Amino acid sequence: MNAVYNRLLSNGGSGSTSPSPPASPMRSPRLRHGRPPKGGGSRIAWALLSLLLRRQAIFLFAPLIYISGMLLYMGTVSLDVVPRIIMRPPPGSLAAIWRHPLKGGEWRPCINRSSNGLGYSNGYIYVEANGGLNQQRISICNAVAVAGYLNATLVIPNFHFHSVWKDPRKVPDFIMERFGHNMSNVPNFKIKAWSPIHLYRDVVLPKLMEERLIRISPFANRLSEDAPGDVQRLRCLANYEALRFSNPISSMAESLVARMRRHSLNDNGRYIAVHLRFEEDMVAFSCCVFDGGEKEKKDMDAARERGWRGKFTKRGRVIRPGAIRMNGKCPLTPLEVGLMLRGMGFNNNTSIYLASGKIYEAERTMAPLLEMFPLLQTKEMLASAEELAPFKNYSSRMAAIDYTVCLQSEVFVTTQGGNFPHFLIGHRRYLNGGHSKTIKPDKRKLALLFDNQNIGWRSLRRHLVNMRGHSDAKGIEIKRPSDSIYTYPCPDCMCRLSKSETSKVWSAQRTTPEGNLRSA
Repeated sequence: MNAVYNRLLSNGGSGSTSPSPPASPMRSPRLRHGRPPKGGGSRIAWALLSLLLRRQAIFLFAPLIYISGMLLYMGTVSLDVVPRIIMRPPPGSLAAIWRHPLKGGEWRPCINRSSNGLGYSNGYIYVEANGGLNQQRISICNAVAVAGYLNATLVIPNFHFHSVWKDPRKVPDFIMERFGHNMSNVPNFKIKAWSPIHLYRDVVLPKLMEERLIRISPFANRLSEDAPGDVQRLRCLANYEALRFSNPISSMAESLVARMRRHSLNDNGRYIAVHLRFEEDMVAFSCCVFDGGEKEKKDMDAARERGWRGKFTKRGRVIRPGAIRMNGKCPLTPLEVGLMLRGMGFNNNTSIYLASGKIYEAERTMAPLLEMFPLLQTKEMLASAEELAPFKNYSSRMAAIDYTVCLQSEVFVTTQGGNFPHFLIGHRRYLNGGHSKTIKPDKRKLALLFDNQNIGWRSLRRHLVNMRGHSDAKGIEIKRPSDSIYTYPCPDCMCRLSKSETSKVWSAQRTTPEGNLRSA
């Protein structure tokens, strides 16, 4: 209607190029000429009618007409019926932006916990959990599955980084006496990576029953992703239900979760977690070039030499930073993360928890991200130096704290591959009805968008909103044979709800204030 009115103004109603308002409507021909009718009642009626026909007078009677109409309408409405008020979240809030669709029904955890009891053990299995936090997690869960399959007793693994997991245990003395109380004397199996479970039955079990104690070192990634249902069930049970961080770590992490929720009261305690990998070693290993100039080049050359001793300076090795970036292999900078999130619709009132190590040139590189998201927090900002002192010098302990805070977030944003986001995505699926509620950006496409000098903000935002929608659609995915159960818990660790059960879940969500916000 406004467009039509504007065309009327521009055309002037007569084909003229200069705008002019449309002519005033003519009055009724019956009242255009002659004198008012005689008689007191007729004179009053004529006066009122004349007044109403004047354009300005209509505004005097409009309030009276409106109130009269509302009174007549309210008389027809039953006051016994209370209308349902649906709360609409403000634009840019987490509830308004993140609304994953009902795709193929909801899922729920359904791990079979039943057991026939502990029978006679075939012996003890001792494994060494090498690697960082999440490689240790893989080792523990796979070791539980192998021990259960072989009907063996699993000795709590020897960790390269201690004090992360609970319950240290040791092999009984009467068995260690056979090996001179020296673990190096215990037969050690060198198992190939991703070995099928039947190899343990055919090769490991006979030796286990003979020696009563065997050692497998190293053990990370020594079991194939595809395995029989009973083996997968033990993996699920270990990873999603049994495995816990030690009390000091879990207490510190839960405290930070509570503090993040207090910082996020403007969004009903919801926050997003961003896993940012822009530490010096990550930047150096990527061989990408950023905007640090000559100083950055010197820093990265020195970091590569310290960490990898000539690996990147071998004769004949050619490094092409531009090709690496176009292939989506460069870590996202804090500035790029900020632009991506703002383009996806998150406003500057969004609470963010930043999970990361020590950011390279943090004072300079973090400034634009903090400007775009002033409510951003890190564990160092949420906790005092005294509180973090027991964990500060242990990367696995700090990663365990980040893991828990990210796990409890409304939305998780991953900016780089690795075990940390892969485990988190699976764990979040397990806790969120099969949906990971994770933004996993297409970094190849991001490189093209950010390097395009001619793209405008509106066009960039459209691409980024579509990218966010793609992450939403991929939130629920079913495990394929080669996929990890720790990233894709459906269907080995979870069962699909029936349509009636799904309807009940969604009805329950909508009847709560938070449910209204989620579905608005």
